[in-house]
Amino acid sequence: MKSILNNSISLFIIAIILMIIIPLPPFFLDLMFIINIAISIIILLTTMYIKEALEFSVFPSLLLITTLFRLSLNVSSTRLIMMNGGEAGAVIATFGNFVLQGNAVVGFIIFIIIVLVQFVVITKGAERVAEVTARFTLDAMPGKQMAIDADLSSGIITESDAKRRRNNVQREADFYGAMDGATKFVKGDSIMSILITSINFVGGIIIGMVQGGSTFTEVLQTYSIATVGDGLVSQIPALLISTATSMIVTRAASESSLNEDLIRQIKSQPLVLIISGIVLLSMALIPGFPIPQVLTLSAIFLILGSSLLKLNNNFINKEIGTAEKTEESQPATEEEYFRNIDNIYELIQIDPVEMEVGYSLIPLVDESSGGNFIDRVVMFRRQFAQEMGMVVPSVRLRDNGYLNPNEYAIKLKGEEVARGELLVEYFLALDPGNLTGDVDGIETIEPAYGIPSKWITKDKKELAEIYGYTVIDPLSVLITHLSEIIKIHANELLSRQDLNQLLSNVRKINESLVDEVVPGIVSHGNLQKILGNLLKEGIPIKDLETILETISDYGTSVKDTEMLTEYVRQSLRRTITHKWSDGGQIRVITLSTEVEKLVLNAINKDNKGSYLSIDPELLQKIVSQLLEQISNLKSEINIPIILTSPFVRGYFRKLLDQFYPKAVVLSFNEIDNSVQIQALGNIAI
Repeated sequence: MKSILNNSISLFIIAIILMIIIPLPPFFLDLMFIINIAISIIILLTTMYIKEALEFSVFPSLLLITTLFRLSLNVSSTRLIMMNGGEAGAVIATFGNFVLQGNAVVGFIIFIIIVLVQFVVITKGAERVAEVTARFTLDAMPGKQMAIDADLSSGIITESDAKRRRNNVQREADFYGAMDGATKFVKGDSIMSILITSINFVGGIIIGMVQGGSTFTEVLQTYSIATVGDGLVSQIPALLISTATSMIVTRAASESSLNEDLIRQIKSQPLVLIISGIVLLSMALIPGFPIPQVLTLSAIFLILGSSLLKLNNNFINKEIGTAEKTEESQPATEEEYFRNIDNIYELIQIDPVEMEVGYSLIPLVDESSGGNFIDRVVMFRRQFAQEMGMVVPSVRLRDNGYLNPNEYAIKLKGEEVARGELLVEYFLALDPGNLTGDVDGIETIEPAYGIPSKWITKDKKELAEIYGYTVIDPLSVLITHLSEIIKIHANELLSRQDLNQLLSNVRKINESLVDEVVPGIVSHGNLQKILGNLLKEGIPIKDLETILETISDYGTSVKDTEMLTEYVRQSLRRTITHKWSDGGQIRVITLSTEVEKLVLNAINKDNKGSYLSIDPELLQKIVSQLLEQISNLKSEINIPIILTSPFVRGYFRKLLDQFYPKAVVLSFNEIDNSVQIQALGNIAI
């Protein structure tokens, strides 16, 4: 049974082909006509209840099948009309008598009007919409792919979400490309309907007159009923399918079906109904207008509009009453609130991460207003934990009346570290450097990466994607900026409590290792410093077992946390190599032997640790040459990587912190043998 169901469509298509060849009895032809009408109704209703076109992605193929089905029925009905003297079943006869009403001329005019409505209005419009949509969808694909990659890199979506969205982008392009061609089937079907109807009428009259036995009037009456009936039986389903085609190519992605969207959006504008009722009422003053019908419709619109307006006002009053009730439950004054000494302690608490927003951005981040800021932060926290092995603390969200309405501020441990500005009703179009056109917008700089950008209106979004812009919504801009700030300052956010939780997780699988290393070989404080050193340079700490084993090997003889960090980095060479290599190779800028010797000779040690003491002029030459190399190689590498010997790496990294903190400094011992090192430049004095 299951096998038959799985192959039912293939069997149905074969049956359609056979119906063109094999003569069908009138009873079976009636059944096929009814099935054709039923299928058309099902398809039309399906297009009305789906939320987006991809939910009915099989529609282009279904359009071909239904068109072929109608044409096969036309051929079969034509055969019966010619062979049986105009008798081709009850369905055709009923449709013919119902439309003609005894007048062949009126019947043909109505049939031609139906065909022209389908061909000129519905099918032509659907064909044009499908053509334009297919072109814009294909042109916008690169921009959509870049937007997905940007969301993935900022932690807004997971890898599985990105894969699903990329698949949907590809499916959407394939669907509208197929629809562009599939609409030609509907257009051709309309033309064939006119031709087949003409053939049935002319051929039937010729056959009726040649065979004899009937007058010309009787022949005309018989074959006109059969011809119009056959045409209508085919054109009614064709009209339904054409409407479904137009519906699906004009259907934008939505949260609900067409019925729900239409009712909800009309209900949201009760004044429109009231004004329409007043306009209809004024039309009753026109002499000769049918007053009962006008007054009835006017009353319906006025009553419905007034009811909806009253309902909306009650809802608003209810919300205001709830807000007032909440305010009443709060203390009347600050003095009364702070009489409770426990409330004062709340003033001295510092949140690890805090986000303050101006009042215009509150709907963007407030869940009660439809914002999904918290959900996006949760997704970023999950991705960051998977990549870096550290759990980002909760983000406290506050509104700040001292900020500009469109501004936001990011604070770490009570101090502001970044600030940005968003335009809620706009989209941010980032310039990737290979634009094919330009769009009008408000010039700005993307806050997370400093990329030249523009704030554009919603109607220019698709055009910007076609020109090659990466278009991001305001909430994604906010989340991306927050995620980059957290990545940069991750070492500051790693608390002693977080360290204990990480050690507890390792203890579940390797208790003896944790007990041996902490606090016997390294204290909790020094271990926190080592992990902080790794996070500061973007090295994941999720392989905590390897980190503890390395400390166990070297920690008994080496007490300097900086040196222990270097040994740990070398143990994590595979992780470091995977993070910074690309396509089996890693592109770097090297230091000359002369520069490395200079750095080694400049190392000084005291009771507080090691530091560099280099002549300012030499230091200026090294830094200037490095910045020049980075500028020359900007087109080849996104993040500059400087490769040094193991003894110099840590000191040179500290040297660059104040001049170029984005640079990555690696040593030869931190790169796995599986990748090829490609030196693009060399720093020499």
